[in-house]
Amino acid sequence: MASYATADIPDIAVPLAGGNITDNVVRVGDTVRRPRKDSSPFTEQLLCHLHAAGFNGAPRWLGVDEHGRDTFSYLPGQVAAIAQHLSDDQVGEAGRLQRAFHDATRGSALAGEHELVCHHDAGPHNMVFGEHDLPYALIDFDLAAPGDPLEDIGYAAWLCCMNSAWLQSAPLAAQARQLRHFIDSYGLERRRRRRVLGAIISCQLHGLRWAKQCLREPRVSDRLRAHASRVMAGTMREHAFVLANRKAFEWALC
Repeated sequence: MASYATADIPDIAVPLAGGNITDNVVRVGDTVRRPRKDSSPFTEQLLCHLHAAGFNGAPRWLGVDEHGRDTFSYLPGQVAAIAQHLSDDQVGEAGRLQRAFHDATRGSALAGEHELVCHHDAGPHNMVFGEHDLPYALIDFDLAAPGDPLEDIGYAAWLCCMNSAWLQSAPLAAQARQLRHFIDSYGLERRRRRRVLGAIISCQLHGLRWAKQCLREPRVSDRLRAHASRVMAGTMREHAFVLANRKAFEWALC
């Protein structure tokens, strides 16, 4: 795991590493502070709703500090490194965590005309791993918005279970089995299971479009441009891998 936590140093701003897009995220005591952005008002409402609904798998929004930064409760633990292969237990818990988040927003006012609120970036890199090295919380809700659950399921299932770089330690059959384990742990109903591979492919294509747009924009930061380049190269490779092995993954979802 790549550590997201730091030593417990109260009242001193300690930079938190790991983010690819948002700069100047720091820990201060038992809180996390980050610059406000256009998505902040919805994030406030969502986190307050989750807390009121009894969902404990997200930080609490604590207000705006004296420097105009959003303030959240700090969640101890670690987040996974990019493309880190998860164990079966971790995959199963990730599926249950995502289902609990979805259920907490299903039919709420925040979902509007949609079924629920999606995180839209719920990969292992935005899950906090705690006791027994299992994911217990989601972080970074900047992209959260009303949507279809398959938007999140496809993205998380891809990043948690499928990667061409794992083939030596996790052959195709093992990855297909983990994909099924994630979907079973989420509890996805049968009528939607046949749409999971399409949702994964759609997530990959969306990522490619986002990366292309960033790379065409002359005013993006060097950090964001480098991240977009990595997304482009990695997603193109994994998109080809999924397409080449689509039948094996679809069979696992039958």
